Amino acid sequence: MGSLLLAFAGMLLLAVLLSSLAHRTILSTAALFLIAGFVLGDGALGVVSLAPGDELVGTLAELALFAVLFTDGMRVGWAELRSAWRLPGRALGWGLPLTLAITAVGAHYLVGLGWIESLLIGAILAPTDPVFAAALVGNEKVPPRLRRLLNVESGVNDGLALPFVMVFLAIAAGSQDLHLGELGLELGLGVVIGVAVPWAAIKLEQTRWFSASTPYEPLNALAIGLLVLALGKATHGNLFLAAFAAGITVATFGERQRESFEHFGELITELFKLAALLVFGALITPALLGSVGWTGWLFAILALVLARPAAIWLSFLGSGLSVREQAAVAWFGPKGFASVVYALIVLSSGIAAAQQVFQLVAVTIVASILLHSSTDIVVARGFDDERDVPAWFGKARRLRGRLPEDGQS
Repeated sequence: MGSLLLAFAGMLLLAVLLSSLAHRTILSTAALFLIAGFVLGDGALGVVSLAPGDELVGTLAELALFAVLFTDGMRVGWAELRSAWRLPGRALGWGLPLTLAITAVGAHYLVGLGWIESLLIGAILAPTDPVFAAALVGNEKVPPRLRRLLNVESGVNDGLALPFVMVFLAIAAGSQDLHLGELGLELGLGVVIGVAVPWAAIKLEQTRWFSASTPYEPLNALAIGLLVLALGKATHGNLFLAAFAAGITVATFGERQRESFEHFGELITELFKLAALLVFGALITPALLGSVGWTGWLFAILALVLARPAAIWLSFLGSGLSVREQAAVAWFGPKGFASVVYALIVLSSGIAAAQQVFQLVAVTIVASILLHSSTDIVVARGFDDERDVPAWFGKARRLRGRLPEDGQS
């Protein structure tokens, strides 16, 4: 524990010192923590020694995913979803299940996994993460509708993929461990807690008897999140759906609470993300990377360059997006933090194929982080010339297309 804390503290300081450089170059702090975990883990230096069954691994994965889903939900209140649903709706309603299905087919036929385990891998790898495409999402020269599409999609698809992960994991575990009826009750109870607790807390603050002072305002949403977490633990409701529902409820009914918590919440979530990436990297060893074989690596590459692009191309037929925009959306479906935590959950679940599922997900995430975090700036800069062209030039070019060339009648 002491060595892990020391490693995390040192890496966090290094990430802070390099954060300005990371915003301007292909350097990724997420990739930095993943690589650091790999180098410091048992597969290399052995400074950080962790086993998949360690309580710390499961607890950190649980808290990290809770924090991520809570803040993700806050980014996409019902107002945002209604005003910008057309394009993200295609990516979520069609793109996500198509990505899941294509990935599952690859896992089944390339690697030879059973259909349930293949569908579980598809559900784990379906969500996207804007952290590994930050230069694209944060570049104001990238078309606003494209940035909004990627932001909304990545904010919602973690929560949408979660029920699929839980159901396929429960089936893979066998009926003796968890009945689907019990799973449905657990998921439903999580949603109820996630809606009821923040709604009641916000309504209480809106009465004349209660009011949060300015210094305490950022703690309001934090207290709501902790209460949702505690009630979920006490009642065995699904913590992750509760977190996602709670975030959406705060965003919908408590705009002030969301604004005051936004920066504070993102910092807390970032700490959990980086810690989980360090642990995830420490669990990846050279032996693990080699044990998947060439079929495993082929699956990982195809999951990135075929599954998502094919699903997005089919989903956005007739959408009005340009070819360049569709290509950017198709490529930047990086497998990020939610996939990391889902993989850790599967690894500690005890199902027969847990190790193989984790290995395949691990190599896919490693490939995704290296490929996407090193190409986001390059792709984002591809939009610079297009956005820098003056408006009058575009009008003149269109007018010229309708007139005869010089010297022609």
